[in-house]
Amino acid sequence: YLFFQDSATQDLIMKGVAAREFAYCPYSKFQVGAALLCNDGTIFTGCNVENASYGISICAERTAIVKAISSGNKNFKTIVVAADNGDTFVSPCGSCRQFIAEFGSEIGVYLVKPDLSKVLITSIKDLLPLSFSF
Repeated sequence: YLFFQDSATQDLIMKGVAAREFAYCPYSKFQVGAALLCNDGTIFTGCNVENASYGISICAERTAIVKAISSGNKNFKTIVVAADNGDTFVSPCGSCRQFIAEFGSEIGVYLVKPDLSKVLITSIKDLLPLSFSF
């Protein structure tokens, strides 16, 4: 079990892990949770929502961001992505990387094992160094 001295970080990670429980994934059975920390301290969670037509499914990261934007918040500090893939960390897909990068290259990304055994701390800039932008 990981423990962060910073209780806000610990809370964010726990919310990302908890969001997995709401995933609607009857086809892949692959639960993903996300927790997005806004600059003002507000946290928005999200989970993946699948559809029989896979192309219109939505990832946990984009769910959290869309909830934040639709609530009037566009300034993000960190996003937690929690999923279980054995010994491998689950990173945002390419679409989610670009979606996150739309709101800033300095956004922190925490990749979390749901059993809280490991966290990989990176940034969207590192995950998508040449993001598309105007």
